[in-house]
Amino acid sequence: MKWMIYGANGYTGELIARQAVKEGLTPVLAGRRAEEIERLGQELGCETRIFSLSVDKATETLKDIDLVLHCAGPFTDTSQPMVEACLASHTHYLDITGEIEVFEYIHSKKRAKLAQEAGVLLCSGVGFDVIPTDCVARKLKELMPDATNLALGFSAASGISRGTLKTAIRGLGSSSAERKDGELTPFPLGAKRRHIDFGRGKKTAIAIPWGDVSTAFYTTGIPNITTWVPVPPVYAYGARLLAWFGPILGSDVVQGKLLRYVDEHVTGPDESERARSSTHVWGEATNASGRKVIVRIKTASTYAFTVNGALAVVKRLVHSGHIIPGSFTPAMLFGSHFIEEIEGSSSFVVDEVRL
Repeated sequence: MKWMIYGANGYTGELIARQAVKEGLTPVLAGRRAEEIERLGQELGCETRIFSLSVDKATETLKDIDLVLHCAGPFTDTSQPMVEACLASHTHYLDITGEIEVFEYIHSKKRAKLAQEAGVLLCSGVGFDVIPTDCVARKLKELMPDATNLALGFSAASGISRGTLKTAIRGLGSSSAERKDGELTPFPLGAKRRHIDFGRGKKTAIAIPWGDVSTAFYTTGIPNITTWVPVPPVYAYGARLLAWFGPILGSDVVQGKLLRYVDEHVTGPDESERARSSTHVWGEATNASGRKVIVRIKTASTYAFTVNGALAVVKRLVHSGHIIPGSFTPAMLFGSHFIEEIEGSSSFVVDEVRL
């Protein structure tokens, strides 16, 4: 299969491109910035293509491409034209997003039907967003088939890239979200707090609008889902106050200033930071009778995992003799134990079962 990394000049896209070449893969490197893409292509010995994400232009450029790994965010802006181009050119689509809107778009009945008709596989979230938590969700569903509530979360110690921080900034004016009785439901950021042992001891945590609020529902069918991260206690209360300033933080003026600051001052964690950091992933399922199952697993740092996870998905598909078309989550495609096969991951630990 001939495959492409779109957004190969971005922080994560370039990490993936470099690792792919190290592993003997030959991706086509693509993006909108000719100078950066061509420089990287020359250094790595890869074919390059420069094109913008208009559907017509992308469709024409993808005619001989079998699979795209889309790494150019913010994905709420870029995923839709790339998906439409992939459907038109019969090109399989992967991305590394964690954005709920993108997952809902990919997994809509209309998009799944179009993918099946076009013979195209669509799979969003093939990085840290959301392979680890998606696999934990499926593992919990296997352990508790009658689960009615699912909580997922992670504790990460590594830094953040420019693209990820921009996505977070764009969400400052919005609320948090959960899956409630099968429906996505907003609530004020910081309104839900609890104490969770992610694997480093109990910490104060708040519910955030992580991608699994969408994807775990499609993976497991569990109707009630929340997603959590640890924060210092003062931040937990501060987040609730932050919600009051949502309209201001979401304004064009404030957003513009924050995004310019990121462009000027943020690069992302370096190789040594990625190598020495790790992430603890946690999940909890409960059923109607009150039984509870908790699963934990340790992975590499978020960006190291995204590189290894995305390439693990690409290699499976590139070497596959048969790809089923439609819309999928990573755990729907490869099962709960897929995470254990990715470099830097431990094995699942079922730490607690209570009646």
